[in-house]
Parts: sequence; structure tokens; C-alpha cells
Amino acid sequence: MGEQVQIVDLAEDLIRLSGLEPGKDIQIEFTGIRPGEKLSEALWDEGLEYDKTSHPDIVRVEDNDFLTNSQLQATIDELVRLAKEGDAEAILGLLSERVPGSTLGKAPPPDLTSVI
Repeated sequence: MGEQVQIVDLAEDLIRLSGLEPGKDIQIEFTGIRPGEKLSEALWDEGLEYDKTSHPDIVRVEDNDFLTNSQLQATIDELVRLAKEGDAEAILGLLSERVPGSTLGKAPPPDLTSVI
């Protein structure tokens, strides 16, 4: 993953790489944190065990709780069906069941407007 980088530094670098000057050609606007945004990201759930690998910055998570190919395909099919019906709460519920460490059920439901 590398070192942490501040978003403002990344934005300024991208502006400079485009041949422009931050603050002069393009203003950076700070809007604050939006609902659902995270300040940091955990790479795995607390309580999971992990083993070191030959690379010092890479670890292997020991997790035997995974979906088989047929379970994954059934979940995708169900998500597509729920999306066509526009059932946002059912989608969040299914994702909360299937995605380890999911916090989707703890956030307010989004306004689902995508079309399949």
C-alpha cells in the first residue's frame, strides 16, 4: 500500500502534472466529510488472524469463511434482481450478510437510482 498521502497533496500533484498551478489555474475546494466517507480504511476485520509472508509489507489473512463460485453467482443474481426491483434495503441487507465486516446496515440507506 505504501505510505499514506494527504488528498490535498495528491490533488496538487495531479494539477501540476497537468501543466497547471494549484491555487492559480485550479482552486482546490474543501467541502468536508460526506456521509459514509472514511478517514481511514482497515485492511481486514479486527479479530482475523494473519500470517507473515516472505515480503515484510505483505501479510496473508487466514479466513476460511468465503463464498463458493455457485454461492457468489447466486448472490450476484439476487443483487441484480433486487436492483431491478429498486429494493435498496434488501440490497443493503444482502450485502451486509455476504460481505465480511460490512457496516452497510449501520449507514442510512442511499438513494438508489441506477438502472440495469
